[in-house]
Amino acid sequence: MSSFPDRTSDASTLLARLLLDPARQERVTHVEQVPARPGRQADWPPWVDPLLVQRLQLAGVDRPWRHQVEAAELARDGTSVIVSTGTASGKSLAYLLPVLTALLQDERAAALYLSPTKALATDQLRAVRALKLMAVRAATFDGDTPREERDWVRRHGRLILTNPDMLHRALLPRSADWASFLRGLAFVVVDECHTYRGVFGSHVALVLRRLRRICARYGAHPVFVLASATASDPEVTAARLTGLPVVAVTEDASPRGRTEFALWEPPLLPSTGSSGAGEHGSPVRRSATAETGELLADLVVEGGRTIAFGRSRRGAEAVSLSARRALAEAAPELMPRVAAYRAGYLPEERRELERRLQSGELLGVAATNALELGLDVSGLDAVVLTGWPGTVASVWQQAGRAGRAGQGALAVFVARDDPLDTYLVHHPEALFGRPIESVVLDPANPYILGPHLRCAAAELPLTEDDLDLFGGADPVRPLLADLVRRGVLRARPKGWFWTSLERPEVDLRGTGGPPVRLVEGGTGRLLGTVDAAASHTQAHTGAVYLHQGSSWIVDRLDLEEAVALVHAEEPDYSTFAREITSLTIVQSLRSAAYDGVTLHFGDVDVTHQVVSFLRKRHGGGQVLGEEPLDLPPRQLRTRAVWYTVNPDDLADAGLEWADVPGAAHAAEHAAIGLLPLFATCDRWDIGGVSSAIHADTGTCTVFVYDGHPGGAGFAEQGFRRGAAWLRATRDAIASCECPSGCPSCVQSPKCGNGNEPLHKRGAVRLLDVVLASGLAEVASG
Repeated sequence: MSSFPDRTSDASTLLARLLLDPARQERVTHVEQVPARPGRQADWPPWVDPLLVQRLQLAGVDRPWRHQVEAAELARDGTSVIVSTGTASGKSLAYLLPVLTALLQDERAAALYLSPTKALATDQLRAVRALKLMAVRAATFDGDTPREERDWVRRHGRLILTNPDMLHRALLPRSADWASFLRGLAFVVVDECHTYRGVFGSHVALVLRRLRRICARYGAHPVFVLASATASDPEVTAARLTGLPVVAVTEDASPRGRTEFALWEPPLLPSTGSSGAGEHGSPVRRSATAETGELLADLVVEGGRTIAFGRSRRGAEAVSLSARRALAEAAPELMPRVAAYRAGYLPEERRELERRLQSGELLGVAATNALELGLDVSGLDAVVLTGWPGTVASVWQQAGRAGRAGQGALAVFVARDDPLDTYLVHHPEALFGRPIESVVLDPANPYILGPHLRCAAAELPLTEDDLDLFGGADPVRPLLADLVRRGVLRARPKGWFWTSLERPEVDLRGTGGPPVRLVEGGTGRLLGTVDAAASHTQAHTGAVYLHQGSSWIVDRLDLEEAVALVHAEEPDYSTFAREITSLTIVQSLRSAAYDGVTLHFGDVDVTHQVVSFLRKRHGGGQVLGEEPLDLPPRQLRTRAVWYTVNPDDLADAGLEWADVPGAAHAAEHAAIGLLPLFATCDRWDIGGVSSAIHADTGTCTVFVYDGHPGGAGFAEQGFRRGAAWLRATRDAIASCECPSGCPSCVQSPKCGNGNEPLHKRGAVRLLDVVLASGLAEVASG
């Protein structure tokens, strides 16, 4: 018996079979044809070690692609380089050629490989070890590495594969233990560097500067080789990330099969009774999760190896569960060959899933963006995207996972019931006609730079010569003075010295502390973990937690002990936390005044508190009930974009004063949903507040803020692109077919006020006033 059903890898045939049901044909709003592309090869560079060429040819690499050689030549010559080409274009060979050649030809040389996920590092280690180059001595060094192996890696490893977190927590603070390795460090590879954006990217940029500083202490000045998905201005992003001048290689010479890319909108549910009505009687679409699960099952039955991507861990689990339920009826023998893949699993679970995925044992996988990255999964036929993943770059990165061996592929974008997804499926030019975004990161953010100056001083006293490395005297000196004033650092003629015996604590990923453990109450068995920052919304008392197709109910969340006790149960609903938010203005940093409207960008204080959770029926999303919660408030100093509107202008536009709160609230929700079109963020990276009369402005005000301490650059992009952003927001609301507001336009899935009050027509009038004021794009500066 074959390990696969009869395979139908032709994208057109797969799509046609999905659309055999006439009711489904109405769900496809657009099909984009992405043409095939031939490959262009080059000769092996003469400097590449002959043994490496031989092993690569035995592995099936006859000759390299041109972009691989171009990047490898630059790195070999000592120039830091970023190769920014499409998914499955062979970026790894571009850095492996110079790195492995150096390790084979110089026994003192060493190299460091950084990836954003453990899975990717493990996959790269597997690929390197498959070449059987004994002198390379490659090894992973991450949180899964057993203690007894870590000493061997420190003493003998020459190509060490790790992540920024381990570099920050384990290598840099103990650089003396790594002296031999650091002294010979010739190359630093930063893989999938487009993922280092926003706050996390700013943290990583400063970790890399600390690495360069420690290396210089040991006489090493490594060349940086960065690999990225296709991005705008990759050399600018790479320079901001590393602090070095970087040359970009962007012309992709690898071959590509034809891709059919379908935009898919789930249907409205029947409006009879409560089953087809959402909050306040609004129409409800079938959930994107249920639709994706059904598509995943159908594609597996048709023989298409498929990955279905979702935004959240819970979404991935729900898609997997939905697909397995569908297969239980249609093809029960295929149920074991569908699974979920996400963060939060135990290491042994994750490794087993990776093995089954790469061997082809799994035919269908529901995953978070952990599989968006370069984990080698060959022979995929289709990819399903469950909603907007945050950036155009991520759309193409995920879609590109299918057809990795050069064959044709099918990609399907399934719209969630929210303003942005609805806008995209009805405006395909907003997706297929848009350039790839620039990556936004800001290592000069004082809320990020200050803690890393503490780390740097603890590693090695800071000197005047270090100021330029961390951004120059202007941003650095005030922070150092503040750290001295607080007694954290001590100023001496030779520099700034760390004063404590303890290491500074800096959380690179903004998880808010140690992860919360999910523990089965009856047995004490550890199921998995949830980030501390997400525990209030995902592991609160009463929450439904999904794990490998099984449902668990949280009995109690203990924040002090970072433990959530759970029991197994299969409810017919999911849970969604609600939180209330208040905001005060600290200062306006920039503003632009128009006729009755002023646009601002500045610092704000935000207070969040999860106050309740909703229980929503599977599939349709109907609200079954709401339960109160007693969780502590959380404080956030961040940055926001906001606009104020003259009440007289609203009255002149026919907007009654009683309708202004609902109009502002609806405009806020839609603006949050549409900002990801103009900034490299997800709607869950940002938040908003609106008020008919805000206490700090005295007038109607709508705020959208970055959901990260100190800001992440998203609100600033909204300030700069205000006219285009708010025009798209207005159009998305006005074009929605619902009479009074729905999740596709002005309702928000995370609204702490139960989506009350909302006034759809009022939001359009409010935004018409804003746009008629002469609002224009604001130049950067």
